[in-house]
Amino acid sequence: MDAARFAQPHILNQPVYQPGKPIAQVAREFGLDPAGIDKLASNENPLGPSPKALAAAAAALRGVNLYPDGSCWDLTGKLAARLQVGCDQLVFGNGSSEVLELVAHVFLGAGTEAVMGVHGFVMYRLITLLMGAQPVEVAMPGFRHDLAAMRAAVTPRTRVMFLASPNNPTGTAHTGTELADFARSLPEDVLFVLDEAYAEYQEPAPDLRPLIAGGRPVLCTRTFSKIYGLAGLRVGYGYTRPDIAALLQRARAPFNINTVAQAAAVAALDDAEFMRRSRENNRAGLQQLAAGFRALGLEYVPSEANFILVRVPDGAKAFGFLQARGTIVRPFGNLPDHVRITVGTSGQNERCLANLRAWFASRA
Repeated sequence: MDAARFAQPHILNQPVYQPGKPIAQVAREFGLDPAGIDKLASNENPLGPSPKALAAAAAALRGVNLYPDGSCWDLTGKLAARLQVGCDQLVFGNGSSEVLELVAHVFLGAGTEAVMGVHGFVMYRLITLLMGAQPVEVAMPGFRHDLAAMRAAVTPRTRVMFLASPNNPTGTAHTGTELADFARSLPEDVLFVLDEAYAEYQEPAPDLRPLIAGGRPVLCTRTFSKIYGLAGLRVGYGYTRPDIAALLQRARAPFNINTVAQAAAVAALDDAEFMRRSRENNRAGLQQLAAGFRALGLEYVPSEANFILVRVPDGAKAFGFLQARGTIVRPFGNLPDHVRITVGTSGQNERCLANLRAWFASRA
């Protein structure tokens, strides 16, 4: 039996998300010691997870014979107080990617469109296509979102506007004023989704809560995967108007945030010292990598996130060379002369730069 005969037609052409290569796979492919491999491909926290989150997760393991709290009661209450929003304004997902997918389930379908930057987070395109909707990708001169062009791309079929700030993979960001003005310019029947996965690395980050309180159709998404170091536990959330949150809850699977992840996230919110160290490491690492790129004569995109996009002669070949030497970075098919490098520890950054120097020496 050919299973494809019974699949929905648009699924047959659905692209598949390709994550950064895991350390174990690279170790097998190149015969390397996993302990000597630096994964700088997926924008994870090089300091590891929040210590407070680890302790809470270990304690929560004793209760995993029971189903999780489907309402995320403790996490909802803590975040609502932290953000000064109502509990009915929060939606949780298995990573913020699931919150984005909930948006697609609720608002996108055949005959509708979603607008996004051509170099925006690839998941926007994937979830739009998954719903049989049309992604409208807008050029990004200078690797920044062209807000005027994105507004001009809105049509009567547009239902969602996706934008990340800081943006992945370019690291570029917009000011709060720019984002607020842009949100106000959109029609009332277009949901503005502001992806804030890297906002904790900005000081200060833009704040669109006043627009949400004023009734604008805005959803902001965040994650515990990045600065909190909990990528393996998959906890993300969105905050928006109560009526929009209620619609997203209808599409959310029950028990989508497991018990251990909920406990870790609650504890991580109180780990101010870990947040401080993570920001300091990131700030120093961006400077270290940028200085190394300048010394090599490489162009790079100044970043406000925990990664940096750098131009190399052949991204795919550079990716392969660096992997073989124990540094995993991220290539992109639509940016063939670039790789994205996550900020690591000082030692990881220096090994990455040394391997880049070796890459260029091998081409001489």
